[in-house]
Amino acid sequence: MGAGAWGTALAKVLADAGNDVTLWARRQELADEINHTHRNPGYLGDVALPESIRATGDPAVALDGACTVLLAVPSQTLRPNLADWAALLGGGGTMINLAKGIELDTLMRMSQVVLQVTGADPSRVAVVTGPNLASEIAEEQPAATVVACADSGRAVTLQRALSTKYFRPYTNADVIGAEVGGACKNVIALACGMAAGVGMGENSVAAIITRGLAEIMRLGIALGAKPATLAGLAGVGDLVATCTSPHSRNRTFGSRLGTGDSVEEAKLAGGGHVAEGVTSCDSVLALAASYDVEMPLTDAVHRVCHKGLSVPEAVALLLGRSTKPE
Repeated sequence: MGAGAWGTALAKVLADAGNDVTLWARRQELADEINHTHRNPGYLGDVALPESIRATGDPAVALDGACTVLLAVPSQTLRPNLADWAALLGGGGTMINLAKGIELDTLMRMSQVVLQVTGADPSRVAVVTGPNLASEIAEEQPAATVVACADSGRAVTLQRALSTKYFRPYTNADVIGAEVGGACKNVIALACGMAAGVGMGENSVAAIITRGLAEIMRLGIALGAKPATLAGLAGVGDLVATCTSPHSRNRTFGSRLGTGDSVEEAKLAGGGHVAEGVTSCDSVLALAASYDVEMPLTDAVHRVCHKGLSVPEAVALLLGRSTKPE
């Protein structure tokens, strides 16, 4: 449900793995283009999609008889979309969250939003996350992912459904850790982009990634996540990919901020889209505050994105913090 880059890439993975796949697009004209050309050029360039993928702009058609539903809409639009689809969702199927974020008003993780809106049993809700840059997966470059679900049998079923020669899923029961890693890494990627934009080198970026991981682990553990999850693909893996890749929208957006662009100017340069981390830094920081967890990098990114602080001022603020043991 969602024909952006990540939703389309996973539709390709599922089709390549031999599954029957229907892809819902918000615009019927995009669905028609995918059906006729077997491409989604606005999101995945000239990548050829399997002809077995059937696209539609009608959610009722997409969800009719579906046993597994992948939710690939942006995190802040998940709730209203689910409210529209709730009557169409089957009673026993699996719902997989692909969005990475914390809801602004409620400070809920995405799986919590799914549970609240649909009333589903937690065993029916899973998360797919990890170092999964959509363009690389669509090009069939080798990648690994995490399928997190409280129901181990359901997780294994999803693992088999997603397994291809180029895409390797690992199962995990820690849904909290998987979601915290995915939500927070976009904010740290913005910080890495800002550092690159003002001319900082690899030492600086490595320090941001490492200290960013420390922040993510503090918040994750406070919420009940397992440290091993955040030390794996859902944490370190996703963090490194998003913080270092030129394909990362968050890193690119942060780099524009580092060169002096405003958030609006960076949005225009990025085709009118605001990077997920710009919104997430607000909700992640609020969630951390509610658990009395200190996240100085996230706070600095928030001040740049929402309080008018310049990137050089944010750097000075971080370097001016009192020294302490690691």
